[in-house]
Amino acid sequence: MLNLFTKFGFNVIMGCDELPRKTKSKKKINTLKNFKHANEVYGICTIAFGLILLAAMQTRGAGQIGEWVRLLFMGLFSTVALIIPYIIVFLGILFFTNKSFSKVRNTIYFTMFFLCILVFKTLLDKTILDGLITLKLSELVSSSFAIGSEGIGGGLVGTLITSALVGLLGYYGSYIVVVATFIICTMLYTKTSLLQLLVNIKKILMKPIEMISFERKAKPKKETIKINIPSEPAETHINKVEQNIEEKIKILDYTDINSKASLVEAVEEPVLDAEELEEINEISTSKLQKQSSIQYILPETALLNQLEVTVNKDDRKNIQLKAKKLEDTLRNFGVQAKILQVNKGPTVTRFELQPDTGVKVSKIVNLSDDIALNLAAPAIRIEAPIPGKAAVGIEIPNDIVSMVTLREMIEQEAFSNSNLRLPFILGKDVSGSPIIGDIAQMPHLLIAGATGSGKSVCINTLILSILYRFTPESVRLLLIDPKVVELNQYNGVPHLLIPVVTDAKRATSALNWAVQEMIQRYKSFAENGVKDILGYNEKYKDNKMPYIVIIIDELADLMMVAPNDVEDAICRLAQMARAAGLHLIIATQRPSVDVITGIIKANIPSRIAFSVASQTDSRTILDMGGAEKLLGKGDMLYYPIGYNKPLRVQASFVSEKEVERVVTFIKEQLNPMYEEEVIDTISKNNTNMVNNEDIDELFDDALRVIVESNQASISMLQRRLKIGYNRAARLIDDMEARGYIGPHEGSKPRQVLIENVDIPSKEAR
Repeated sequence: MLNLFTKFGFNVIMGCDELPRKTKSKKKINTLKNFKHANEVYGICTIAFGLILLAAMQTRGAGQIGEWVRLLFMGLFSTVALIIPYIIVFLGILFFTNKSFSKVRNTIYFTMFFLCILVFKTLLDKTILDGLITLKLSELVSSSFAIGSEGIGGGLVGTLITSALVGLLGYYGSYIVVVATFIICTMLYTKTSLLQLLVNIKKILMKPIEMISFERKAKPKKETIKINIPSEPAETHINKVEQNIEEKIKILDYTDINSKASLVEAVEEPVLDAEELEEINEISTSKLQKQSSIQYILPETALLNQLEVTVNKDDRKNIQLKAKKLEDTLRNFGVQAKILQVNKGPTVTRFELQPDTGVKVSKIVNLSDDIALNLAAPAIRIEAPIPGKAAVGIEIPNDIVSMVTLREMIEQEAFSNSNLRLPFILGKDVSGSPIIGDIAQMPHLLIAGATGSGKSVCINTLILSILYRFTPESVRLLLIDPKVVELNQYNGVPHLLIPVVTDAKRATSALNWAVQEMIQRYKSFAENGVKDILGYNEKYKDNKMPYIVIIIDELADLMMVAPNDVEDAICRLAQMARAAGLHLIIATQRPSVDVITGIIKANIPSRIAFSVASQTDSRTILDMGGAEKLLGKGDMLYYPIGYNKPLRVQASFVSEKEVERVVTFIKEQLNPMYEEEVIDTISKNNTNMVNNEDIDELFDDALRVIVESNQASISMLQRRLKIGYNRAARLIDDMEARGYIGPHEGSKPRQVLIENVDIPSKEAR
């Protein structure tokens, strides 16, 4: 009726003195339906009516009509009628939000809420209700209306409903029915369960208490916080800094976490005499070497370069200014956030910020380019959120990159006293903490990155970690280097099973030997009733099996020569070799899907990504982007098995001269310990691959045709040799297996890998 009255009044104002009739007329009638702000008019009229009723109910200042309305509502509903004006005002506000309560269901819910309150209020006045129930109906109506007008009882409506309930169920039954009805209506209206309803009520009640406690905690301390800059790098400091915006940020410098030994300024290495050298060897042996029949002395750290540390006094001030600028940049783009902590690492500084409630994390991630522009940074990386923290990490490159040396990492207790089975050094994370990996837990590792990003240095660090920690009886190495020049310097080290393999065809035989060794070890485990190498070595402590670490420096070269054989061998080792103590470390500078195939990637769970050219290459390595934003020179993402997100690490650096000094030291104390049996087996397998008894009699002619035309295709052999398709295809496959031509590359022609002068004779094959 209220809406009808409002609509009729508005039509009169707009010039239509009556409601529109159902007559055919071409003239558009100027009614409320054609007015685009009709809801606002309804809202104003409804709110005005509610305020007039409120004035009449509360102050009796609405004139004679208002007094009549007040007496009517008070007589019907007693003091419960005081909430009716607020309901009407609330409905008027809903008109401005384009919401409507015209649905029958919502109307029923609000009516039931009102009646429950009315009946509950009436039940509370038990004495008055007992007196009214004894009266006749006519006397009950007049009496309840009269006392309701005075604000006593529940008015006429409340008395009639409550008296009926009390007569049927009694007082206690009436209370139960009223409360149950109210709860059910609330559940139906909010469409939530009772448990969730109670949880929401608890949150509403606890919110004021939490706000009060938060305000108490947020009161700033009156004490002035000093910024302590260490005069000596060896001291440990965790200092808090205070910015102009009166926000406290915790700044952690990676040099603060390092031990005292790793921060002493570099001095010229003294010349050691025989006695001092013997003492150093004894100390190294006592720390790291286990009981062994081979007199292998672990290398001392004096062979490695020492870290030269310089302290920049303006470092903390620059970090504060950069933090302030970062907050201002985010605020300019509508993101309210405060910086909680700053971690300064060797390469990047991570700002940990907490966005305000309601700020989407994706909004911060999408601002990476804008943040880099405002901070004049070459590239930034955003980690949202930081694993284990309610914060977003923004990693900004340092103006001056600090080097992480291998000597510094070896002297860390995390490596020297590690309980890991096969620990190796990686570097330091963004907070400056040392990162030590475990080859046995990985159990295989894929390393990929562009040229010059730090792969070879990482492999050298890994190999030296093994040489500094294990004897040749504990760990053996199988090095495959198709590039010839990267790992050749390790020839003669007693840890090597065989000399460094540089021939791609011989590398395939070496991988096949590793597969056979794995199978043989599993047979030994079964015969001795153990499951893995740990159980075997525990049972036979005097005749332990060594771990074998297979390192391939460039997978792409192997995949070009014999992709099928290499992929099969790698997959078999990756699937089964962990328990047998064989572990794969594979590196490549071409992270494309034809090199890192889906099968290889699925069986090698741990990955290291150095800087790459595109996000596509990053996804090939890590199944996610991020490596394209790395800075190069050892900056990497370490993603071992079990991690939810990759960890940013600055790899430790070791120079070629350092490697040469360590290798020379080891060679001088022990001769090479090559396994002649393994060498003979690999040579035999390589010969068998080449000398195939089922070679086609036209093989020499076909090879000569391919070399002379510099084109390898099945159709050409069919035409030139006048043979069928199947025979020509077998000839092409035989040439590929022997490394004379390259693999099939889709629509591209096969590459001829030999020249006319290189055609081997039958005896040579």
